[in-house]
Amino acid sequence: MKKRTRNLMIMAACVLGISVLAAGCGQKDSGTASDSGSASVSVGDQVKYEIIGIDPGAGLMQATSKAMEEYGLTDWKLMEGSGAAMTAALEKAYKDQKPIIVTGWTPHWMFAKYDLKYLEDPKNVYGGDEQIHTIVRNGLKDEHPSAYAMLDRFEWTPDDMAKVMVDVQEGKKPEEAAAAWLNDNAAKADEWVKDLPKEEGKSLKLAYVAWDSEIASTNVVKQVLEARLGYKVDLLQVEAGPMWAGVAGGDADAIVAAWLPTTHKDYFDKFKDKLEDLGPNLNGTKIGLVVPQYMDINSIEDLKKTE
Repeated sequence: MKKRTRNLMIMAACVLGISVLAAGCGQKDSGTASDSGSASVSVGDQVKYEIIGIDPGAGLMQATSKAMEEYGLTDWKLMEGSGAAMTAALEKAYKDQKPIIVTGWTPHWMFAKYDLKYLEDPKNVYGGDEQIHTIVRNGLKDEHPSAYAMLDRFEWTPDDMAKVMVDVQEGKKPEEAAAAWLNDNAAKADEWVKDLPKEEGKSLKLAYVAWDSEIASTNVVKQVLEARLGYKVDLLQVEAGPMWAGVAGGDADAIVAAWLPTTHKDYFDKFKDKLEDLGPNLNGTKIGLVVPQYMDINSIEDLKKTE
């Protein structure tokens, strides 16, 4: 009888040990899945119902606010900040394989550095592909014909822009990255200034927003205007609203940073009679909500809280 009792006690202990071990393994697996965006814990809970945004005046932020309304994301908050703060938060989360949702756009160096994806937008709130346009103040053609012609001819590709952005992100100053790109792509710059007379010493002001893409394009244009046509160019870094108002009011001569037809639509509609649109300088841009590929989510609709 004693031997039988001892055997039963040993069997019970073994069963208890196996149960504890299984529970521990299950908790570990659950934690890992939660970190990378598992459906077992809602995406909202994992990211504290926060979408990491950029500067509050950006058209991308306005579009995201509209998207949150259209998709019924009433529990979510759009966090204001800057492009630099957004990429810093993304870098930290990506390093630790943590879930994160950011407002994003292409071209941008973060797509070259990280494995990212846009969340599907079935309601098309963000619109389709956009273009970046060159906008000049009224009267620029008569006052600075060479600058006007160069700005009208300025056009490059997302790959061109990405090269400058990556160099800046890796530590080069914007003017150094722009100079390096122009050194490697002199033929393109030649076409932009072909047969244009120099206007030595004349001053121009280019306004831009502090997005990596616009830092790249504005610095490239500045160097061409100065080195090839003799202008003295000042750069004015402002938010989107003041950028458009500056060109419309004559405080800036031009911008090469107008995202149309969606991102900056409101500004264009407001000021279009006081400026001139020279058309796209870059095609194939896109805006929307961006997440790391390791997150188990594919659409903005997946963010809506379910009961």
